[in-house]
Amino acid sequence: MTMHHSRSGRGKPLLLIHGLGGSHRSWDTVSAALSNEREVIALDLPGHGQTAAEADSGTFASLARGVEDWLINENLEDIDMVGSSMGARLVLEMARRGRAGAVVALDPGGFWHGWERTFFRTTISASIALVRAMQPILPSITKNVAGRTALMLQLSAKPWALDPSLVLNELRSFAGTSTFDSLVKDLATGPMQEGPAATAAPVVIGWGCKDRLCLPAQAGRAIAAFPDATMHWFEESGHFPMWDQPAETVRVILNATG
Repeated sequence: MTMHHSRSGRGKPLLLIHGLGGSHRSWDTVSAALSNEREVIALDLPGHGQTAAEADSGTFASLARGVEDWLINENLEDIDMVGSSMGARLVLEMARRGRAGAVVALDPGGFWHGWERTFFRTTISASIALVRAMQPILPSITKNVAGRTALMLQLSAKPWALDPSLVLNELRSFAGTSTFDSLVKDLATGPMQEGPAATAAPVVIGWGCKDRLCLPAQAGRAIAAFPDATMHWFEESGHFPMWDQPAETVRVILNATG
């Protein structure tokens, strides 16, 4: 498995894994600050960004297998990892398999029950359908405060404050991810994330108190699956703490993985 990735900074390596539909650029709000302290490696998962999809890249199991194989091939087992959303679930899975060092999982998917699965699937599917339909006018809409707020309200606690270029890049990435729909179906109907971690390295689970996608009630299930993990609540954040609270996110990551 060959995966496109960026490298920046110096120091102990730190791997960043983006969420569903994202890319290595999903970390632009925090990567420079992290690079002041660490060598930051940011992946594009299969089917995302500049990494080509494989035949089965539309399933979580395939992505997990791909990440594990890539870590082994790159001799990066035991690397400290940070993940966001689906990427947060992936870093928890790598910890469970004993392939990770210290782990920070930001608003991980995989801990929904019952109606929450339907909520996730229907809301995110409707959103991506709208974004695809609006591709020609996305640049003008994302520059507008009201348009940015409407499009990103489920993902951010303060979408009006987000950088328009960040929003435009993410929405284009969502729309351009060929495996988006199949991954949504797989994530919504597949099994919950298993635990606990097989490694003695620390696990920190971060959750936005205003997350409207992976609802905060799911955090208790994450801690139940990983009982030795430390919980950190981002009081003024939605689904992506690195967007809503970048400085706090950097502090949490460096404290957890230092």
